[in-house]
Amino acid sequence: MRARVVASAGMAALLAAVLAGCNFLTPTATLKPYDPSDGVSTVVGDVHVLNALILSDDGEDGNLIFSAVNESGGPVRLTVQFDSAGTKTDLTLPLDDGSNDFGFGEQGQLLLAAIDAQPGGVVPIYFQYGSEQGKQLDVPVLDGTLEQYAPFLPTPVPTVTAGATPTPTPTP
Repeated sequence: MRARVVASAGMAALLAAVLAGCNFLTPTATLKPYDPSDGVSTVVGDVHVLNALILSDDGEDGNLIFSAVNESGGPVRLTVQFDSAGTKTDLTLPLDDGSNDFGFGEQGQLLLAAIDAQPGGVVPIYFQYGSEQGKQLDVPVLDGTLEQYAPFLPTPVPTVTAGATPTPTPTP
């Protein structure tokens, strides 16, 4: 009987030691960076690109939405590069020190023409400024199914037809 008690105590001690070891070997999940929303984020030098996503209703053109926090202490020019109809296209965006928003608000839409990426897919976009090493993000493409995104779908840019002459209309 005494042998069983000693064996049980030994097993309990062994089990406690093994389980305690799990805490030392398993990484803490809360220390892993993650994006809590629909977009993706990265850091390029002193600029944090936050919650980048593209809204498109047809997969042809998209509105790039993201926030950028510039902690460099002065203005910088952020280059955003994407593939447009098989050609690398650069957009240069001025970033003031602090928080900057693109694709909505006062800045209006940030149109990415001819991205050819259906909602549900991703578009590789490269973010870089100054002499800092840039980073590429696979930015998700969403549509206006979610109510909060519908107002930010891209709106067509008016085009002018060559040789077209507007017809004057009389005013009273």
